[in-house]
Amino acid sequence: MKPKQPILWLDNPEEHNYPAALSYLSLIHKKPEICVDALRKSPIQKFKAKDIFRASSLPILSKNSHVEKNIEKIEKFTPLSPLLLVRNPILGKVIIADGYHRLCAVYTFDEDALIPVKIVDIP
Repeated sequence: MKPKQPILWLDNPEEHNYPAALSYLSLIHKKPEICVDALRKSPIQKFKAKDIFRASSLPILSKNSHVEKNIEKIEKFTPLSPLLLVRNPILGKVIIADGYHRLCAVYTFDEDALIPVKIVDIP
C-alpha cells in the first residue's frame, strides 16, 4: 500500500479567506457579516474530508484550475488554509463558506484526512 501524502495546514485561515466567505454567504444570508464575525472568533476543529462532503451534499470537483492549484500545494508541502464552514440546521447541511477547492484537493489524496475548520451555526 502506497503511503499517504502528508497534508500540511496553517494554524488559522488566511485573512483573505474571510472576505471570500462574506462574498459567498451574501448570496444566501441577509446578514452574512454576522456569520463571518462568528467564524473569526470560532476555534479550530477537525473533521474528516469525507464527512464534510457528506454534510455539505456537494459533489467532488476533479479537473478544475483551483483544485489543481491546491493539489500542487499539497505535493510541494505548502500548508493549506483551514476551511470556513457554516451549519444550517434547518436544511441539515453544512455550507462551505470558503475552502471548497481545498477540500476537493485534499479528498483526492486521502478521504479520511482530518481537515482543520472553523465552524459556526447559521444565525
